This record gives sequence, structure tokens and C-alpha cells, in this order.
Amino acid sequence: MSAPVSAAPWRRLPADLATAMRPHLPATVAAVALAVTEATPAFATIADDKLARDVRTAVQVALDRFLDLVGTDEPALPPRFREVFVALGAAEAREERGPEALLAALRMAARLLLRTASQSLARLRPVDTEELIDLSDAVAAYVDELAAAATDGYALQLREQAGEGDRRRQLAELLLRGDGMPSTVEAAAARIGWPDLETVVPVLLPLDQARDARFRFGADGPVLERGRDAVLLLRAGPRATRASLTEALAGRWAVVGPALGWPQVPAAVRLAELAAGLVGPDPGPVFVDDHLIPLTLRGEPGALAVLTARRLAPLADLRPAQRENLLVTLHSWLRHWGSRAEVSAELFVHPQTVSYRLKRLRDLCGSDLDDPAARFELLVVLASQLGGPAPSGGRG
Repeated sequence: MSAPVSAAPWRRLPADLATAMRPHLPATVAAVALAVTEATPAFATIADDKLARDVRTAVQVALDRFLDLVGTDEPALPPRFREVFVALGAAEAREERGPEALLAALRMAARLLLRTASQSLARLRPVDTEELIDLSDAVAAYVDELAAAATDGYALQLREQAGEGDRRRQLAELLLRGDGMPSTVEAAAARIGWPDLETVVPVLLPLDQARDARFRFGADGPVLERGRDAVLLLRAGPRATRASLTEALAGRWAVVGPALGWPQVPAAVRLAELAAGLVGPDPGPVFVDDHLIPLTLRGEPGALAVLTARRLAPLADLRPAQRENLLVTLHSWLRHWGSRAEVSAELFVHPQTVSYRLKRLRDLCGSDLDDPAARFELLVVLASQLGGPAPSGGRG
């Protein structure tokens, strides 16, 4: 009885396939890239070094990733791999070539990959029929994923050329100006497929990365070129998380602003610009969230506002009087390094009242009260809210 079809058919591939193929990978990449180019009529007639480099890069990425998948349940193409083939499809649309040549090239690559993998494994040991069937299933499913990514890139470029770029640019300009009526901004967002515009994450990029960002992030965010840099405005979601952006922007200069409501986009971009001045030209990504305290201590009210909203968010739903009592108690507790007796004396309340309030604060704030960095941020925020001594050196 044959094995059921799997969403990750490469899981069934034998571990020694990667061992068999890796020593021959450089020669295989060169041979596959040359064969794909020469066997695809639309490519064979193009005297373009860039096309040859792009094809070779795509083959290298594809083969490396295929061998990494052997024996795993991983998805075929995480974002940084998928973007190579999205860009390849977009390039075909920009050159006004149809997608047929690229898809034909991928079919050719699939046949060569299956042949090379089978021969490499056979050099090590006999290969049975079930293994060949599993290998064929895995190669077919994998190349389907490559084709889907390239087709998406092709479609993205066509939409950009057909006017969607103008609609995205209009929304980006409205958000960056910050003076649009809510109904106008929401209508502009709906025109690019954002029916619920709420939180936005701005990312500063060099100008020469603007076009790449349009295709890497697609429908998740418009990109506006400003003369000195470019701004990517990402809607909140899986692609705007810190983990996703760290992976997507690895090794690139980029400054990721704080995630704020869309009316606060100008403030978030300003904080990103200020953070860029603190960190210099080193490759990133750099996250403004890691620099809110330095910006606050330099007198930047926008940084203090973000810090305050985040640090006091756990208390936001309390009644005003209850919230005030807890904030005053927390401020005193932080300044007195956790001495309940000193807090009791300063606030003229019974020590049991202090204990009750601190228990309530721990229920709300959790482990933040034991984190030195979080405690310092709370002290900065509370000093601005309640007055009293500013944070300084000392115990702890």
C-alpha cells in the first residue's frame, strides 16, 4: 500500500540523500543553471549577464533549500527563500516577458533535480522503487512551490504597473502627513485591500531598497520614497512582528519604528529617524523599541509617550482612584528599592496596605517588576507622571 500524500513529502526522503548530493552541489548548480537557460528558448536568445546571474542564484537557493528540507516537516519556502522567486517572477513582468518561459524553466529544473538526486543516491547504494516515488513526489511538490512564488511575483509587478502602486502611494502619503480625515484615510486603505486599518509599523530603508521592499512585503505595506530614504508602512500582522522583520531584514540597514495606531504614524516615523541618528550606519535591523529610554532621556516627548502607554497598559482598565493609588505605591517602592517600611512611612499607609497594593501590582505587571530594565523604564515613566526624583545611579 502506498504512503498517503503529505503536505511535506520531503519528510519521507532518506537522510543520506543530502549527504550524497552536497559534495557535488557547486557543479550541479552550474550545470542546472546552464541547462535551464539553454533549453528555454525565450532565455537562450537573451544576451543579458543579469539574467544568467539571476538564474544561477535561483538555482543555488533552490537546491540548497531542497537539501535542507530532507527528512523535515518544514514549509518549502520561508519568506527569505520565497522572496528570491517572487523577485524572479517580478523581473519577468518588468521585462515584458510572459510567465511561460519561467514556468518552463522550472519544469526543466524539476527534471534535472530528480535525475541528479537519483544518480547521487545510486552512487552510494541501491535505490528501491518506493524511494524513487517519494523523491519524485517531493521534487514535484517543491517545484510547485517555486512556481507559485514566481507567479505571485509576476502578478504583483503587473498590479504595480496597472495603478495599484498609485493607490498604495496615496495611502502612504496620507499616513505620513498625519492630517487626513479618518474617513479619507480609511477609504484609501480599503482601496488597497485593507478594510481594517488600525496599527501600523513604519520601517526606514535606504532608497535603493525601495523597489525590493515593494515585492518582499507585497500587500502588507506600501513603500514611499522620500528623496533621502524610503518608508515602508506595514500593517500589523505576522509579517510585522519583530521575529519576522529580524529575519526579513537581516544584514540590511533598516530602522523599525514602534507599532502605533495609524494616526500616530508621523510620530512613529520621527522616532525611527531619531533612533537612526543614535545607531549610525550599521546594518540592522534596528528597533526603536530598544532605544526608547535613550530617546526619552534626551527629552523626546514622543518616546516618553510610547514608553508610558506600554508600561502603564496593565493598569489602563482600573478605576482612576485605584489606578492612582497603585501608581503612587509603585513609584515609592521603586525609589525605595522594595522597602515596604519606607513606602509605608512615605505614603502614610499601613504596611498591610502596601503589601496588598504590591500583590495587586504583581498580578497586573507580572515578571516586569523583577526585570531591572523594566523597573527602570517604569521609574522614568512614573517620575514624569507623578513628579519626584528622577532616575539616577545607586543600588541595583
